Amino acid sequence: MGLSINNKPPISTTQSHYHTHKVFLFCNYILLGAASSCIFLTLSLRLVPSVCGFFLILLHIFTIAGAITGCAAASTATSRWYAAHMVATVLTAIFQGSVSVLIFTRTADFLGDLKSYVREEDGAVILKLAGGLCVLIFCLEWVVLTLAFFLRYYTYVEGDDGGSSYGMKRSAKVQEEDMHDWPWPFQV
Repeated sequence: MGLSINNKPPISTTQSHYHTHKVFLFCNYILLGAASSCIFLTLSLRLVPSVCGFFLILLHIFTIAGAITGCAAASTATSRWYAAHMVATVLTAIFQGSVSVLIFTRTADFLGDLKSYVREEDGAVILKLAGGLCVLIFCLEWVVLTLAFFLRYYTYVEGDDGGSSYGMKRSAKVQEEDMHDWPWPFQV
């Protein structure tokens, strides 16, 4: 589940699959760090009695859970982890983008709804820092989605899909089909 300093890719994977896998894990680790930093920034606003603050912290917890399922999906070839990761990533990306737009366009109103005990100037700075991290998380979520798609594609092409599908073998041979049961115009 972690990054290793192994310079050689495993025998069964291609070079591009290996590098895509490493970039995917690295992006998920950055997501973990950014989401946990957002949680600490949100907690520094002293938002305990606020429902809006609770939902903001819950969003970052879901982002962390999505990154963890991403790391689990990258290390296993099952469709269940892949589907859970895709759903969690899409939902958190949409909400992270919405929160970042809300933070940057309506900082004073958003800070008022949070019922923070911090001075308004300090709260605005902390909130804008959290908004910047939300923008980073939003962009990284879409990068992770793209990389997860490529990883799943590589797994399908190489035929390492856990036995549920045959995959496409890399060869230049065209498979022969019985043409005698096709209609006459299609028999070539």
